[in-house]
Amino acid sequence: MFAGFLKVVERCEACGFDFSRMNTGDGAAVFIMQIAGGLVVFSALAVQIAYDPPIWLLLVVTLPLVGALSLGLMRPGKGLMIALQMRNGTNGR
Repeated sequence: MFAGFLKVVERCEACGFDFSRMNTGDGAAVFIMQIAGGLVVFSALAVQIAYDPPIWLLLVVTLPLVGALSLGLMRPGKGLMIALQMRNGTNGR
């Protein structure tokens, strides 16, 4: 389905489905950033309340975690958006 990290191939190699009509835009990125940000912020808040670590330690742990979660979930999120477009018969335009 993907030719690069987030670049979608023109056609499916197995069934020949035309993916060039699919356009997810920034939809997947918005959902993924909200999910990753929410998880990390509420987790950091819980750690702050429970253990009261120094702020620098919280930033050292949480900032890379937000980046890793965002990058790790972006490809499945985009694939999910394309699958939902296929299922609902929309072409994203």
